[in-house]
Amino acid sequence: MKDNKVVLITGAAGFIGSFLVRKFLGSGYKVIGIDDINSYYDKNLKLKRLKNIKEYSIVKNSSWSFYKISIEDKTNMQKIFLDTKPQIVVNLAAQAGVRYSIVNPYSYVKSNLLGFSNVLELCQSNDVKHLVYASSSSVYGSNNEYPFSEEHKVDTPLSFYAATKISNEMMANAYSNIYKLPITGLRFFTVYGPWGRPDMAPMIFADKILHKKSITVFNHGNMSRDFTYISDIVDGTYLCCLKVPKTSDAYQSGDPSILHRIFNIGNGNPVKLLDFIELLEDALSLKATKIFENIQPGDVASTYASTQNLEKWVGYQPSININDGVQKFAKWYLDFYQ
Repeated sequence: MKDNKVVLITGAAGFIGSFLVRKFLGSGYKVIGIDDINSYYDKNLKLKRLKNIKEYSIVKNSSWSFYKISIEDKTNMQKIFLDTKPQIVVNLAAQAGVRYSIVNPYSYVKSNLLGFSNVLELCQSNDVKHLVYASSSSVYGSNNEYPFSEEHKVDTPLSFYAATKISNEMMANAYSNIYKLPITGLRFFTVYGPWGRPDMAPMIFADKILHKKSITVFNHGNMSRDFTYISDIVDGTYLCCLKVPKTSDAYQSGDPSILHRIFNIGNGNPVKLLDFIELLEDALSLKATKIFENIQPGDVASTYASTQNLEKWVGYQPSININDGVQKFAKWYLDFYQ
């Protein structure tokens, strides 16, 4: 085992979380997983991810423990922290989704604000050496300066979800300043790939194309996203987990004396939504019927990550291009759902 190090990952049954768990298990770490298995999307998909993790841990003869619990439950979370004594904590548990935050904002208050405040408090009071947490590219809001850089202001959120993620960054900065807790925040850009979230465009499009249903293309197709393949996201996150911020580090954004670092983690190559759909059509050998509509409230037209700071920090280099990534995703989707 890697120096007997313990990593605690919240949102372990989620898309990114389940892959990150396997990454740490494969590298010899003892991994503690936490997830409440809520019904925001298909529970069976989450349970199958957990089943895969269990099987992988057996093959690798690695130490894996799972707790079905919400990060909103501070009392039971504290028991887990006391029992397992994690050195690294990765908070991926959150209420996700830009559009759902318009329908049910209170669920975002509970998970993204109350839940995250619990994680911060538990980390500072249990001698955690490094907290890594998921922020989001949505924090850039109405910013129209491309590519998005960590030096840009993030004070114009267009959705309540984005507002909670900006709040997470501010909360993390305060805790890092007060308690000298090393913290790294990662602004994920449109993650896609096998085992993805059913509420995200790649899964929605694949499902509707296969079932010969029309797909809705917002902003009349004038949209682009910095689609980032899951393995690149996980590799970058893993590297960040292993690099603990220090006051002596050269850091481009913010005050280096505060041990809070924020990085974009994307592909650095925005793709037009219509081009993504065309790649998916080719991979599935089917044509999509498209309905064009106006942009939805809370959405942004384009995202584009500058990853220069992350490259300098941990040598991050995304390796999966959009053509290969869509092919990999489509193959998994056909195998899994047909």
